[in-house]
Amino acid sequence: QVRLVQSGGGLVRPGDSLTLSCKASGLIFSRYVMGWFRQAPGKEREFVAAVRWTFTVFGSNVKGRFTANKDNERDTAYLEMKLLKPEDTAIYYCAAGDLSPRSWNRSDEYQYWGQGTQVTISS
Repeated sequence: QVRLVQSGGGLVRPGDSLTLSCKASGLIFSRYVMGWFRQAPGKEREFVAAVRWTFTVFGSNVKGRFTANKDNERDTAYLEMKLLKPEDTAIYYCAAGDLSPRSWNRSDEYQYWGQGTQVTISS
């Protein structure tokens, strides 16, 4: 059974940093793109980042503030978030898929999903 188990998240203040983790099992991790999406109440699901090996793509709202990496030795993906803003508040999801770079921002292209974790930025 393929599982993506997320950890991290929580309540932080504006300007703080936070790192999310996504531990995978049941798949050959190195073969997959790892994507990050977020969704706030009443809003559409938004692409955040994607990574395969060392190649990364970021959504326009987080570019320059977030970084992503994929540790194939530990079957774990990380999303490092810096300079967090209240508008970053959302449930964050990791996902795994076998897809080409031109589709990395499409949530419907991913095969497996983590359970999501709440990230709240508030003063």
